[in-house]
Amino acid sequence: MFHSPYVLLLLLVLPILAWRMWAARQSVSLAFSSTDFASSIRPTFRQRMMWVPAALTLLTMAVLIVALAGPREGRQETIANTEGIAIEIVVDRSGSMRAMDFKKQDVPVDRLTAGKDVVGRFVLGEGDLEGRFSDLIGLVTFARNADGMTPPTLDHPFLVSQLNESSIVNRNSEDGTAIGDAIGLAVEKLAALDKNQKQEIESKVIILLTDGENNSGSLEPIQAAELAKMMNIKVYTIGVGTKGRAPVPVTNAIGRQIIRWMDVNIDEKTLQKIADTTNGKYFRATDTESLEEIYAEIDRLEKSKVEERQYVDYRELAVRPIHYGGLTFPPVALWAFLLLGLQMVLKNTFFREFG
Repeated sequence: MFHSPYVLLLLLVLPILAWRMWAARQSVSLAFSSTDFASSIRPTFRQRMMWVPAALTLLTMAVLIVALAGPREGRQETIANTEGIAIEIVVDRSGSMRAMDFKKQDVPVDRLTAGKDVVGRFVLGEGDLEGRFSDLIGLVTFARNADGMTPPTLDHPFLVSQLNESSIVNRNSEDGTAIGDAIGLAVEKLAALDKNQKQEIESKVIILLTDGENNSGSLEPIQAAELAKMMNIKVYTIGVGTKGRAPVPVTNAIGRQIIRWMDVNIDEKTLQKIADTTNGKYFRATDTESLEEIYAEIDRLEKSKVEERQYVDYRELAVRPIHYGGLTFPPVALWAFLLLGLQMVLKNTFFREFG
């Protein structure tokens, strides 16, 4: 692109100048009685190249005109100002999450596997889920105890890998459902951001995924919800699993794993109250499709504010080196002076005229 492209109109004058220069050279003549003897004389290399100085003059003028037009190379830069959202993902990994009432690619899977798949796509983006690229996201898992797996971070692939490595507890001493403690730990992680985070955080959110009733821990779920409300943290609660009975893999007396239908129960009343207390929302997921829809809705409800400003940084090629194909060439204006210098040298040496 050019700063003053209209200057390039001067290039239209060069063909006229070229015509005048060559016409003037051809019009020079000398009366002589006969030129038959000259037909056998072959012109020298110097005579054949006499057009070079005039061509260099025209080329110099063309390059100068291009330099005056201001050739430039624009490099666009985008600066994004983001008011991100801090999210704590809280996932239940208690024994009841072993129920096989969800599907992944038409294959029955347990609740935790289905949850990990959908949460991963919610964070990284896939299909209808755009991903939470500008948000700080942390991970808390819980059974009898709550564990902070990943602090709020922008390293989302690492967070998803930590989530995928989590598994359902396999010891009775570890089993349980400490919903209150899990929410309390998530609140603690989000509250700590105000002290050590430079990024402006528009809002803080907890997304709780569970299939049971609070039966462990020292903090009651409603108390944890009140704590979240005090810290201006919104809690979205998701109750996962079919209602009534669900297929659960168990080990029989001879060590073989079989599927047994068992009663399941979700404390929807408490989950609803947690959401209402914190101005969040309660969802019910009975299959993989509804779970995907829930995370898609949360994705729409909690949008980060991203403001982009675009700047263009120009390099003036008339006076700056030209980089092309890994090579560096002199500026356009310098090319004009080089051509003019070459024309003057040739004019006063090889093409010097004596008269």
